[in-house]
Amino acid sequence: GEKRVKIEETADATAGEGIYWKYESTLKKWDARLYSAVGAAGELFSIRKSLYQAVETDTLLDDFMISMRIAMKGYRIAYAPDAYATEAASENTKEEWKRKVRISAGGIQSFVRLWSLLIPYPNPLFSYMYLSHRVLRWTITPYCLLLAFISNGWLVAAGDAHWFYSLALLVQIGFYGLAMIGWWQSTREMKSKIFFVPYYFCFMNAAVVAGLFRYLGRKQSVIWEKARRK
Repeated sequence: GEKRVKIEETADATAGEGIYWKYESTLKKWDARLYSAVGAAGELFSIRKSLYQAVETDTLLDDFMISMRIAMKGYRIAYAPDAYATEAASENTKEEWKRKVRISAGGIQSFVRLWSLLIPYPNPLFSYMYLSHRVLRWTITPYCLLLAFISNGWLVAAGDAHWFYSLALLVQIGFYGLAMIGWWQSTREMKSKIFFVPYYFCFMNAAVVAGLFRYLGRKQSVIWEKARRK
């Protein structure tokens, strides 16, 4: 099924959560058309009783692990957008941060336990979809963004850089500048799409980094701390 986030008029920068889930739903729809969705949303999914396999008691993302282990057996995860669950956005960015860090830590844990999915046999297509849709996003993307910004700046500072690199650097500076304004607005319960979309993008990538340290430090509790919602 599909998760939909209800954004109220009073929602702050966490309104980016709604945009994120629209993007995520689109990816799932495309994945399902190509072969199979990559994981299921815990709000609304069903499986055959005969396919259920209990997960480890310390599992952080049980919905993802249950669905992916079934997919590893050769079954497909169907996507049914007409079946959907609706919930309000997190009350504020502090509450959303707790959710995102936990999910990121759970993503790292899942990759460790699903490492065999990265081997392109017997299903190279699903392995590729898993790598591109999940692994890269929850592991190296923040560091690639930082490396791209630093290397781009170094090329321009070195002089005689092609105009494309100068333009790329200006675009990055402008994007992160908008994100900073979005962060400033979030601390004052203000909102503006042009600012909170870049802010939410950076917010999510920062949560990926925090989630990695949370997982490595084994500080993430398996007990779900429910985020307060609007």
